[in-house]
Amino acid sequence: MKGTIALVFICTVMLASSAMAAEAAHGGSFKDWAFKVINFAILVFLIVKFLGKPVRNYLAQRKELIEKTLRESQEAKELAQKALQEVEEKLKLKDKEIQEILDTAKKIGEQEKMQIIQETEKLKEKIIEQARTNIEFEIKMAKDALRLEAAELAIQLSEQKLKEKITPEEQTKLLQESIKIIEGRKN
Repeated sequence: MKGTIALVFICTVMLASSAMAAEAAHGGSFKDWAFKVINFAILVFLIVKFLGKPVRNYLAQRKELIEKTLRESQEAKELAQKALQEVEEKLKLKDKEIQEILDTAKKIGEQEKMQIIQETEKLKEKIIEQARTNIEFEIKMAKDALRLEAAELAIQLSEQKLKEKITPEEQTKLLQESIKIIEGRKN
């Protein structure tokens, strides 16, 4: 308050001296100058008396509001930085989770691949075994068919040779022997 009054007084003296210098140049009197200075001082006193406290209150409130706004903005900045850090940490965790999911999917894929390969190998072995069994069966059937055919051919050849070598008398004799063997079996 005292600083404000002193400032107003200094300003008043400066204005008054400049006004006195201007009046002296124009031929004004000291009395006029003193009257103007006193009027100006009364005006300044009244302004300081009636408007000083409300202006000081307004300026104090404005200062508090600015300080409060600065504190709030600082707090908001700190909260935003914390939120940013949390989001960055969450993103890092999400990246890590995504990588873990990808790694797990790769492992599962490899396991399924190996399982499919194993099942394919087993199926291949079964197919090969079935094919071997079929081939062996077909070979056996072919051998049996060849044996049967060879036996039939051998019988036909034997028959033919026998027909050529056996005389009708020998045929009758063989027939009678066969009949006796058959009759002996019935008894």
